[in-house]
Amino acid sequence: MSGAAGPLRREGIAGGSDAISPADCLTITDLVRARSGIVLGADKAYLVESRLEQIVRNRRYRGLAELAARLRTDRNDELADEIVEAITTNETLFFRDGKPFEHLRLHLPILDNAHPPTRPLRIWSAAASSGQECYSIAITVLEAGLGARPVQILGTDISVEQINRARLGLYSDFEVQRGMPTQKLAKYFSRTDLGWQVVEPVRKLVEFRRWNLLDDTRPLGTFDLVFCRNVLIYFDIQTKRKVLDAIWTHLAPGGLLYLGGAETTFGVSDRFVPYSGAYQVYSAVPS
Repeated sequence: MSGAAGPLRREGIAGGSDAISPADCLTITDLVRARSGIVLGADKAYLVESRLEQIVRNRRYRGLAELAARLRTDRNDELADEIVEAITTNETLFFRDGKPFEHLRLHLPILDNAHPPTRPLRIWSAAASSGQECYSIAITVLEAGLGARPVQILGTDISVEQINRARLGLYSDFEVQRGMPTQKLAKYFSRTDLGWQVVEPVRKLVEFRRWNLLDDTRPLGTFDLVFCRNVLIYFDIQTKRKVLDAIWTHLAPGGLLYLGGAETTFGVSDRFVPYSGAYQVYSAVPS
């Protein structure tokens, strides 16, 4: 890491102090970048340290230096997967940012009228995390009144732990209070001893799969809408372009891409243009 002259001090691992050298930090961040596309600069050393502390403890390593050494000397996919899982940011909430779901509510009838009634409507949430976005989409679909039209919502994420959580559709009081309106909570969730669970009519609209956006996504098929929100901000421009180009190949004619508030296709990909009158929504340019 350029500009770092010596070890970065921290406290807490194994009850004592530990030091992560710039070389060790680079070994870890290079692995994360290669496997997930997430770019961590020198200013994120504190994040590497805090997120990986539990792995060091569980594996009884002497510290982050030993973890980095094992990455350099062993091909340990299990350890590598644990590291990526720990580093991945899983911040999410129901109906996040509001406007994309309002646009979705208005756009669904347009899609419905544009296709034969037996044709499935397919929606992809490309960074589903623990499922809040997918279930927000599913609730919006149910409230749009599309009748008997089949709807398939696919949620993918690199994190096995988060995908398993999403499949359960089970959330704490704190999680449902973040973005879920009270009326929708009463209608689309049931109270259990373990928390609030999404009701079956909503859950059955969604399929979750573990998938890395850097892998070959062709088996996922074609979609009418793709939500890839608050993901590109973690990638360098080459990875952003690769992901956007892959999404473009998955969009049906007239398909739309939803990005996060701090993301854009401008200067990254010429395969998308802003969708008129919509916030952070992009149309796929025809081939």
